[in-house]
Amino acid sequence: MQRERGWKKYIGDKAFYKMVLTISLPMIIQNGFTNFVSLLDNIMVGRIGTEQMSGVAIANQLFMVFNITIFGGVSGASIFGAQYHGLGDKEGVRNTFRFKLILSMILTVAAITLFYFKGENLISLYLNEEDSGDIAQTLAYGKSYLYVMLAGLVPYAIAQSYSSTLRDTGETKLPMKAGIVAVLVNLLFNYILIFGKFGAPRLGATGAAIATVISRFVETAIILIAVHGKHRITNIFQGVYHTLAVPGTLVRKIVVTGTPLLANEALWSFGMATMNQCYSVRGLSVVAAVNIFSTASNLFNVVFLSLGSAIAIIVGQQLGAGETEKAIDTDRKMIVFSVMSCLILGGLLAAAAPFIPHIYNTEAEVRRIATGLLLISACCMPLNAFNHASYFTMRSGGKTFITFLFDSVFVWVISIPIAYSLAHFTSMPILPMYLCCVLADLIKAAIGFILLKRGTWVKNIVA
Repeated sequence: MQRERGWKKYIGDKAFYKMVLTISLPMIIQNGFTNFVSLLDNIMVGRIGTEQMSGVAIANQLFMVFNITIFGGVSGASIFGAQYHGLGDKEGVRNTFRFKLILSMILTVAAITLFYFKGENLISLYLNEEDSGDIAQTLAYGKSYLYVMLAGLVPYAIAQSYSSTLRDTGETKLPMKAGIVAVLVNLLFNYILIFGKFGAPRLGATGAAIATVISRFVETAIILIAVHGKHRITNIFQGVYHTLAVPGTLVRKIVVTGTPLLANEALWSFGMATMNQCYSVRGLSVVAAVNIFSTASNLFNVVFLSLGSAIAIIVGQQLGAGETEKAIDTDRKMIVFSVMSCLILGGLLAAAAPFIPHIYNTEAEVRRIATGLLLISACCMPLNAFNHASYFTMRSGGKTFITFLFDSVFVWVISIPIAYSLAHFTSMPILPMYLCCVLADLIKAAIGFILLKRGTWVKNIVA
């Protein structure tokens, strides 16, 4: 009997999983659909050559930094948004939205300026003169893709500000629906513009960028109409533009709590781009293989990524409502659920790994490397799930400085030195090199376990 009680600490009942899936399933569907279409997009570009695929992949490394920085900016305010919603304070939620929107616009203007004037230099960091591929063509494709994509940064930032606020209040279906429509539009225009169908010009990588920009405007329009239109689905945004002023006390709280989170997401994403640059030292074959691997593995990672966001929402609301014991219990069960789910998904990814790279029109060496990277990723998926859940657990209680140390500082102090040293001071092939970098996350998992066990993250920050 005692043993049964012990298991109940980690396994929820039907009501628990219904509650978790109500929040997380729309995000899983949206992210899964988005990543599936991204995989199809990637395959389309990959069908027209390695250089175009590599150029797009390098440009997307830069946009990943922007996307995750925006995520970090809105997430700092979302900590308060979720807890304000748990407290029943609608004006508090509106003020967090206003903060998100203003910050997102500032970050977007900075990103457009940087990419417009320094985009070519940033892309060139991933290209090496000794590469066997066509460096000039890869650079040209990357620049063309990057400059067109700049037009989609503003609608992306607006959509993220709205979507994150909707999720703070438990409304995950609208962002899901808008995201699904957007990726369908993206897929359609990719087919037309990449390959020149239905009388359209054959634009290749540039066509992929145009399709993405169109889809982002569509996604933003759907959200704006749904929340501000005649038949709006929620009144949380009613009167939100009567003023853009945010109370100074709240700004100070968000800045103190959210700045480490913003810095963390920016530094973490920049760290990931830096690690990929270290991998690119091994040649354009590795750049192409990493592109195939990351796009495919992201499709399988959507479960633990979405469950992490669900932890921030559900546990954050429970903390805001003062239900600390319930929050601890919910968090423990959600972490176990995420890790166990990824044991199954990791097995599926391992089974699919030998077949995915053969969809691409690329060299045998690229396929071999991509298969190896996918197998490593599959084996490490439960580890990544635990680390991701630990991060969002600490974030839900406002422990953003600890998450900063746990996430981006770890990457820059441990992961990047390992990757840089192996890339520049050894001749180690890419697969064992990547495995060494991934296994370093075992240290991170041990730190996360200790931090969760101590329970210092259990905090109501809006009472």
